[in-house]
Parts: sequence; structure tokens; C-alpha cells
Amino acid sequence: MSNEVLIRTIDVMKSFRTEAGDLKVLKGIDLSIRKGEMLGVIGASGAGKSTLLQILGALDKPTSGKVQFKGRDIASMDDNSLARLRNTSIGFVFQFHHLLPEFNSIENAMFPAIISGMSFSAAEKKAKALLDELGLSERVRHRPGELSGGEQQRVAVARALIQDPEVVLADEPTGNLDTATGNDLFELFLGLNERKGITFVVVTHNKSLSDRCHRVVEMADGMFL
Repeated sequence: MSNEVLIRTIDVMKSFRTEAGDLKVLKGIDLSIRKGEMLGVIGASGAGKSTLLQILGALDKPTSGKVQFKGRDIASMDDNSLARLRNTSIGFVFQFHHLLPEFNSIENAMFPAIISGMSFSAAEKKAKALLDELGLSERVRHRPGELSGGEQQRVAVARALIQDPEVVLADEPTGNLDTATGNDLFELFLGLNERKGITFVVVTHNKSLSDRCHRVVEMADGMFL
């Protein structure tokens, strides 16, 4: 793990307008995530974990405060630069896989690479190699409905890795999996972190998994404890 800070948040606040008034979800988050770090984020439902992850991944903007990626303020980026950042530097893995049901495993994994302009043949070759590495060599032509939950999540991981991201943001990635399959997926994350130096930020309710991260931060009521 490097001492280089990959992502930094400075006094990040996030509020949502409701009929009852502003709902404050994040209340002054200061966080530095180092390159190559495996960071676990824990806390009860409603603590603000998923909102924080969306802001770290430039899927949402803070109401106030700053988010820096490799020292650059994300707020200074135009829409095209933000889209490129999300496509090439950040991988996302969600609790619900969000795979496209009409496409097979390799097509789902290829999708971000095709969007970025990679040729079909190059994207297919890279996706096939990733799926092989993730133990899905026999399932590359299967559609999501023909895969188990664990297999679908591995396809989602391949999709997250296709652009060689610097960080993978995972929001309850084992939440819909049985214990054994969830443990296998987390082992996969640990191996990728160790072998390839990919930074991981993993939101999870599973303390036994988060305890295996390099560092764990706990959230409650929009703040770190």
C-alpha cells in the first residue's frame, strides 16, 4: 500500500430536500483513501454509507465540501471529464448486480470498454481473460438469468475491472449472497488488491469481512465515529 492519497474528501456534507425540510445525510466527512488500500466502511442502515460511496465515485455531488481524485477537485471537472473518470478510473460493484438481462456474461463485462471506444475484438478478448480469471470460463455465453447469484456478482466484478480502474467501490457486494459465496467474493477482492494493487472501498454490514480490510471506518448518523 502506497502513502499516496488517491481520494480525499474535505468537510463533505450532503442534504436532500424533503417535504419536511432538508434531510442531512452526510455531516462533514473528512476521509483520505490511499492508493492500494483496502478500506471497509461499516454502520447501520441509514448511516450515510451508500451516499458517501456515490459521492466518492462521482455519481453524486456533495451539497458542500470538496472531493479530490489524485489531488484534482472533482467539482472542477466538466461532464465529459467526469464521465471519463467514472469510466476509466473507477469501478463499481453494487449489491444488485445491474447486469443487462438480454446480454450474456462476456457482453456485460465488455460494456464499459465498448463505451470508451475500445474495439469490439479487444474488449471481448479482455473480458474473456477477466472472466477466466474469475472462474467463469464455462459461463461466458450464459445470460444473467442462467447464472447463480455468485456468478452474476463475478460478472459484475469483471465489468468493474475491464478498464483497469485505480479504485473499485463496492456497495454491500455480498449482501445478496450466502455466507460461503460472500466469503469467496471477498477473497477475490483481497487477491485483486494484493496482486494488482487495486484500491477497494467496501461498504458492508459483515464485520467478519470488514475486519480483514487494512482499515475500517464506522459511520453513524452521517458522521464517522
